[in-house]
Amino acid sequence: MKVLVVGSGGREHALVWKLAQSPEVTEIYCAPGNGGIGEIAQLVPINATDIDGMVSFSKEHHIDLVVVAPDDPLAMGMVDALEEAGIWAFGPRKNAAILESSKVFSKNLMKKYNIPTAGYQVFDNSQDAKEYVMQAKLPAVVKADGLALGKGVLICHTRDEAVQAVKCIMEDKKFGSAGQRIVVEEYITGPEVSVLAFTDGSTIKPMVSVQDHKRALDNDRGLNTGGMGTFTPSRFYNEAIAHECMETIFKPTIEAMNQEGRKFKGVLFFGLMLTENGPKLLEYNARFGDPEAQVVLPLLKTDLLKILMAIIHEELDKVDIQWHEDAAVCVVMASGGYPETYEKGFEITGLDQFSHQSDIMIFHAGTKKEGGRILTNGGRVLGVTARGSDLDEARQKAYGAVNRIHFKNAHYRRDIGIK
Repeated sequence: MKVLVVGSGGREHALVWKLAQSPEVTEIYCAPGNGGIGEIAQLVPINATDIDGMVSFSKEHHIDLVVVAPDDPLAMGMVDALEEAGIWAFGPRKNAAILESSKVFSKNLMKKYNIPTAGYQVFDNSQDAKEYVMQAKLPAVVKADGLALGKGVLICHTRDEAVQAVKCIMEDKKFGSAGQRIVVEEYITGPEVSVLAFTDGSTIKPMVSVQDHKRALDNDRGLNTGGMGTFTPSRFYNEAIAHECMETIFKPTIEAMNQEGRKFKGVLFFGLMLTENGPKLLEYNARFGDPEAQVVLPLLKTDLLKILMAIIHEELDKVDIQWHEDAAVCVVMASGGYPETYEKGFEITGLDQFSHQSDIMIFHAGTKKEGGRILTNGGRVLGVTARGSDLDEARQKAYGAVNRIHFKNAHYRRDIGIK
């Protein structure tokens, strides 16, 4: 099969890396890809949101399967367009991807179908929102409705912070049109866990549990980022909690989307908080997380292509998905200054040391190849992933690898996997 993966980050590198291991994959492409992906896939210079370009390329090159990995093209309806052109596409259609593209839709769905979540209010004008946060219980969580690269969530500890958050999102348009509406949510506490699940709209098969580190600095300080590192398995997510989540959150979500006429086929990401009153759902993502994919996919034993095709054909119940029982840790090496301003174009050295190690994977996120050299080309540059028999061994291996990779102004957290 000829496979095209859409996107250019660390998640896409992990997907290409895993799909290339399938004996059924004869050719693999990535659009637009990055410096690391180009080592294993043919790069195609088409922007990830160029639906017409992706359909045309797929037709011309007789692509059998397109894996749409990022949130934007899913929300724009790339899967719908590919399917209409007679091309197999993996990912939810536009009317199901709304689970991620609209926080207002997803919160209203949770409320309607009694899926446990934090209390909330929705606002479409800043004045009403400001008046509300002046009397709301603190801390409060202010969220942009639309897609904001994982950064549109602001936790406010004071009234002034809450008013500023409303202004920043709705008036200053920090996240563009994503901030036309906002959700103001009650602040709930407990360990956060991410669970990604394969689903064909009826069968749902969760993957291994993951914990993410969103803040830029050690000890969860600093600005929110797209993710500074992940590890699996979670230290908190046990069989009893997994069962409760399946019965109260996972299955009800799939059933709710079917009731709404929005069958969800693809990878559904559940952002959970394990509160004193049981697991609650914070948010959905409509695709593999980044950098969650970088620790989940290395532990997947089963041929990924086989799973994706079973989902497309709605036969997921026939696939026995197997996982390795070890742990994995991913440390993100970012450009100094991320998630705000940063410089690009610095040479990365030390990458060639790991090509023969099966327990260490270097997933490229923001890189490009130029004149035989790999250069930094984004905020998050690399996801340095290691497998180990337990989290401590995986951490040790991951940081050992990080210490052997160098580029100017490299920034990374030193506490990934300790949570």
